[in-house]
Amino acid sequence: MRILSALVFSLALLGPAATAQAIDVQVSVLPGHATPQGTRMAALRLTLPAGWKTYWRAPGDAGIPPLIVLNDAPGAQLHWPTPDVFDQNGMRSVGYHDSVVLPIEVPGDLERLAGSLDIGVCLDICVPVSLTFDTALPPAQTAQEPAVLAALLDQPQPGGHAVCHLQAADDGLILHATLTLPPTGTTEELVIETADPAIWVSEPVIERRGDTLLATARLVRGGQAFGLDRGGLRFTVLGSDRAIDLHGCSAP
Repeated sequence: MRILSALVFSLALLGPAATAQAIDVQVSVLPGHATPQGTRMAALRLTLPAGWKTYWRAPGDAGIPPLIVLNDAPGAQLHWPTPDVFDQNGMRSVGYHDSVVLPIEVPGDLERLAGSLDIGVCLDICVPVSLTFDTALPPAQTAQEPAVLAALLDQPQPGGHAVCHLQAADDGLILHATLTLPPTGTTEELVIETADPAIWVSEPVIERRGDTLLATARLVRGGQAFGLDRGGLRFTVLGSDRAIDLHGCSAP
C-alpha cells in the first residue's frame, strides 16, 4: 500500500450539511505512457460538478488535504499540476475547480492501478467524498498521452534560491525567508511546506523587491519546541504568469 498524501480534517469543519448531500464526483484512470526511466506515467482524472473545487497537497487554512492510497504500487510518485488560489470566507485555500488530471508515476510492470481517494469538495458547503478505483493497465506505450503530458507540463517549474532566518517564538518559530527569483506575474501567492506534516505553517506575508521575494510565516508544532529541517522546506510561488517550485533553504 502506498500513501501519496495526508488527510487531516474533522467533519465538524465541513458544516452541518457535510454528510447529508451527495455530490457527483467521478474518478477515472488514464493508463498513460512509458517513461525513459522504465516507469509508467499514469494518472487519475477527477471530475467535479460545475463550480465545485477540491484541494491541492497543501490546501491552505480553509482547505482539506487529500488522501490518496495506492495498492501494490511501490515507489509511486504523485505529480501535482499548478493549482489555483481561492478566497474562502476570508481565508485562503489552494486547489482545483471543475476537473483535474493528477499524474502518478508507477512501476512500469504494474498491471492494475487500484486504490482509494478521500477528498473534500466545496461550493457553498464542503463535503467529504470517498472514491475507489481499480483499472487494468494495458502494456505501456511510448507515445505520450496528451492529457497526462499537459498535466505534467503544468507543474510548477524548479528555480530560484532561498535563504532563511529562524526566530524563536512562544509557540514555535518565525521563519524569515528571502527567495531570489524573478517576478512570476503581476500577482503572486506563496505556499510554504515543511517535511514534517505535524508542523502548521501560517499563510506567509510576502513583499516583492525586484528579483527578491521576502516572506515571513509562523511555524507551530503542538505549542512545543521543535527542530526544523531546512532541507525539507518547500516554497511554491504561484504567479499570474507562471509557478516556481523551490526546495531547501540555506542559513544566512
